[in-house]
Amino acid sequence: MAEKDYFAEHRGQFQWEDGDYTVTRTTVWSGPGCHDGCGVLYYTKDGKLEKVEGDPDCAYNQGTLCMRCLEMPEVVNNPRRPSKPLKRAGERGEDKWDEITWDEAYDIIEAKVREIWRDYAPESIACMIGTGRANCWQIPYMCYSAFGSPNFCLGFLSGESCFQPRSAAMASMSGDFFIADCSQQFESRYDEENTEWRCPELIINWGCNAVESNSDNFYGGWIVDCMQRGSKMITVDPSLTWLASRSEIWLRLRPGTDGALAMAMLNVMIKEDIYDHDFVEKWCYGFDELAERVKEWTPARAAEICWVDEADIVAAARMYAGAKNAAMQWGLPIDQAVMGIPTAQALNALWALTGNIDNPGGNIVIRNAFDQNVSYNYGYNNLPAEVQAKRIGAEYPLMSKAGFSSTAHSDSILQAIETGKPYPIRMLWLTSTNPIANMASDAPRVYRALKTLDFVVVNDLFLTPTAVAFADLFLPAAMSPERDMQRVWWVPLRGMKKVCQYGECKSDDTIVTEIGKRLHPENFPWNNDQEWTDNILRTETPGYDGGYHELVERDIWVYPGFQYYKHEKGLLRADGQPGFSTPSGRIELWNTVFSLWGYDPLPDWAEPSNSPYSSPELYEKYPFVLTTGARHIEFFHSEHRQPELTSRELYPDPCFEMSPKSAADLDIKEGDWCWLENHRGRCRQKLRINPTLDDRVVRADHGWWFPEKDAAEPSLYGVFDSNINNLLPQCENGVTGYGAPYKNQLCKVYKCTEENSKEMPSICVSTKDGYSKAMDESNGDVKVGAIYNG
Repeated sequence: MAEKDYFAEHRGQFQWEDGDYTVTRTTVWSGPGCHDGCGVLYYTKDGKLEKVEGDPDCAYNQGTLCMRCLEMPEVVNNPRRPSKPLKRAGERGEDKWDEITWDEAYDIIEAKVREIWRDYAPESIACMIGTGRANCWQIPYMCYSAFGSPNFCLGFLSGESCFQPRSAAMASMSGDFFIADCSQQFESRYDEENTEWRCPELIINWGCNAVESNSDNFYGGWIVDCMQRGSKMITVDPSLTWLASRSEIWLRLRPGTDGALAMAMLNVMIKEDIYDHDFVEKWCYGFDELAERVKEWTPARAAEICWVDEADIVAAARMYAGAKNAAMQWGLPIDQAVMGIPTAQALNALWALTGNIDNPGGNIVIRNAFDQNVSYNYGYNNLPAEVQAKRIGAEYPLMSKAGFSSTAHSDSILQAIETGKPYPIRMLWLTSTNPIANMASDAPRVYRALKTLDFVVVNDLFLTPTAVAFADLFLPAAMSPERDMQRVWWVPLRGMKKVCQYGECKSDDTIVTEIGKRLHPENFPWNNDQEWTDNILRTETPGYDGGYHELVERDIWVYPGFQYYKHEKGLLRADGQPGFSTPSGRIELWNTVFSLWGYDPLPDWAEPSNSPYSSPELYEKYPFVLTTGARHIEFFHSEHRQPELTSRELYPDPCFEMSPKSAADLDIKEGDWCWLENHRGRCRQKLRINPTLDDRVVRADHGWWFPEKDAAEPSLYGVFDSNINNLLPQCENGVTGYGAPYKNQLCKVYKCTEENSKEMPSICVSTKDGYSKAMDESNGDVKVGAIYNG
């Protein structure tokens, strides 16, 4: 009771005193952390962050928090954090640094940028960030508006395989983005008397372990809340996750076969005539063509492909079609396959055929709060048209001609570094991305390429393997509680208040502003972070009537009004007419935009290039289907590996999983260090027995490095020793440029011994050619040029 009185006493206050502590009500956003923006109470003492609690008054997370927020004081105050800018003193990879001032760092950056402008062109500078962080508009703005380059993208994420394939599929089919409706768009949350929201009768959790990952600004606890209110579950996942164990149907599919499963479900719904005729007739285009395409995708065919029982496929399709309202939450596995776009088309078609479009408890059309449009495209219009046309990857219409994304193409930038074509990349800026530990699918290949660059800046929270290996300058970044800014990703609009300071670390906003004023001051009319936030709120957020101080101190979070069935009310199209923002005004099951550019306008599926069926000779040598990137509540990608952190204490070693039978057949047991290997490379991880996996499937961790190990080469914090990306290809994308096979490869497993561990992967990669060079040269994947012969 006392706790309730305490929060009631301070309700509506953004800051108050509690004994020796100052308590600040605000929002958290990575890094460190995840995609979400949960409401928190920061407890600071003498300017130091001491404790973090969930804010029970915040509708978004309602007082709950995950590991990544609870241990934030351990991360923010970690003694391993650099506190001043560092200039490389030795050779790259030697881990020798000199501390310098910020002005000295800016002098070096300005001189290098102007040198590249003079000797090459602005587009020879590329900028990259990590995933869904609080720099997703600042770094693009710097790239476009300070450096004058069109080449901003994610940190060598092959096929931009995080969110972008799904986003492009939805944008082209429906003109908007859709998300499962768990009432997150309402501040009153779950209150069916004051909103039109209705709890989903059914939720399909497709390739998303939401309670572990909180991915894509979707808080996994919302699904649990709906389950407690009666929602039934179907889960599609190779492993029996917590959500799968509580589902009516668990579809344990072979990794990478999601598209085949979705096509079979469409087949059942159309063949059995259990789709929503009224919605399809009024609001869909191309149904007849879709029906013809899915005829061949029988449940029997999909069952054989997906390693799922035919009866379960039929039951799932019937259950989904029969629900009064049903939502689907999907995850990264959709993107991380070469067939990512057509798979996303098929899933989009599932909720269209069932009429679960912008209905209460279905899949709702969602846009940023108050129509704020500040993300990867921010500042892009400051580039002249002729410079925009030089964006690397411009040959892919989905990214360039359609404007579905303003990003460059990561794989193509890698090839430009390697070959100098279509023009050379000479400078790279990396903010909060650790490619050789995480994003780069062929980590050894990216390692070789980045060694050839003239100038590399790394701006991050810690010295990472990427920073030690490549950086000429390291700029220490402020963490979430050290920043004044606004935050929007869908809803609500949120304010972030700075409550502490570590050393001389600076926010992305400050760094970008101070560099921008040196290079193109006309594009940087603000002087500090609060003024930049004011500018965004007053010029890029048309529905909001305040500035930085109003947002942070008065509102903290703001929910705009929300309406269902926007397509019926003329709220989606620029002309105000009913319908969707597509050429036909309907959801395009037969995609006219794709047809215009020569892409297949209909969803489909094809085998991954390395699979038991497409490459049987390879499968005989590497008899396990390998899926990567399993989520764990302790980590967010390659963060939280410092040995002092609670997360690392709870999960100390990289692990892979296989079934008890497969482990017994290989004479390995729980806790054994084992090699995972294929024709591309190898890495070592510890075995965890997972009795729910198919005997033919292996799941492996990603993002591992070891800050307690030697930073200098050849170790690089042991980054390659346990890096599952040693086994993956780069530049194997779908025809649209999107999608890559992170989650569907082949491998073999064998126990580590003293004999077979004499040469560790970090030694092999950093002192030799690594694993993939010989294969790349033989199969023509890499055009041997500057990187090998230069």
